[in-house]
Amino acid sequence: MGNKILGLALMCAMTLQAPAAVRAGDVLTLNGAGATFPYPIYSKWFDEFRTVRPDVQINYQSIGSGGGIRQITERTVDFGATDGPMTDKLLFKVDGKLHHIPTVLGAVVPVYNIAGTPDLQLTGGLLADIYLGKVKRWDDPAVRKVNPEAKLPEVPITVIRRSDGSGTTFCFVDYLSKVSPEFEKTVGRGTAVNWPVGLGGKGNEGVAGLVKQTPNALGYVELIYAEQNGLSHAAVQNAEGKFVKGSVAGVTAAAAGSAKNMPKDYRVSITNAPGAESYPISTFTWLLVYEKNSGTKGKVLNEFLRWMLDSGQKLAPGLGYAPLPPAVAASVQKTVTTIR
Repeated sequence: MGNKILGLALMCAMTLQAPAAVRAGDVLTLNGAGATFPYPIYSKWFDEFRTVRPDVQINYQSIGSGGGIRQITERTVDFGATDGPMTDKLLFKVDGKLHHIPTVLGAVVPVYNIAGTPDLQLTGGLLADIYLGKVKRWDDPAVRKVNPEAKLPEVPITVIRRSDGSGTTFCFVDYLSKVSPEFEKTVGRGTAVNWPVGLGGKGNEGVAGLVKQTPNALGYVELIYAEQNGLSHAAVQNAEGKFVKGSVAGVTAAAAGSAKNMPKDYRVSITNAPGAESYPISTFTWLLVYEKNSGTKGKVLNEFLRWMLDSGQKLAPGLGYAPLPPAVAASVQKTVTTIR
């Protein structure tokens, strides 16, 4: 009997010391939507943050940057996400001060599906001409010129591009516009543009899927989607004339100069950045967060963003993203203190 009483007493003591389970009614939910480009790292962050704050549930819809901008502008979500910074015209329509919070950096890579998977090199001008519909075949002399040793098929190129509003598209066309005056004049920059050619896929997932299932296709996706789908991606000629493949190191090199000239609102382009090791189709990606938020949501957003700038950055390289340069992260920390 004595042993039973002692056992019950120990069980009661352990129960009192154990943390109480979070009840469903005690969970604060934050809803966000936007870019597919950072979806893998955001999913990881939201799961990890739940271990720090089990009373907070962060839901995120990977619908493209255009959708994220639209929903945060209409305040149907608590935060948005984009890889293409909002224009002054779009920000003018916003009711309240909306911050662009840089989170990580990534690479947009040209992916292809060619039998034998030759290692391809592409210049920005050649990519522009393919997406303008001027270079139509893999055996075109312009493709052969930069790939003299590659075994190229004598077939048309099936061009794949995004069908939805996309920050990945913005990064890609921003780069092409910098290296090709004709592309800038004909297509230009934007999260959604009027493509002269190509089949449309929704999201990075859709483009990756189309390229994977379509022989002789060429598309563009964020680096992690190429790696997760086993897609070959081409080395791209940078501003110094060197062919560089998309990588964390290449993106980090491209971002190095941005820390010195970062605008106060963090809306910056780093495509075609100088530096021998720079990958030319690199970009920041941003969360769109209002300075003033309802109830306790601002406080929780503040806490999450501070966690993201510290613990979250350490998770980026493992998923193919580059962490923020230290100087940029320190500046963003100061901005985050104003979110409430």
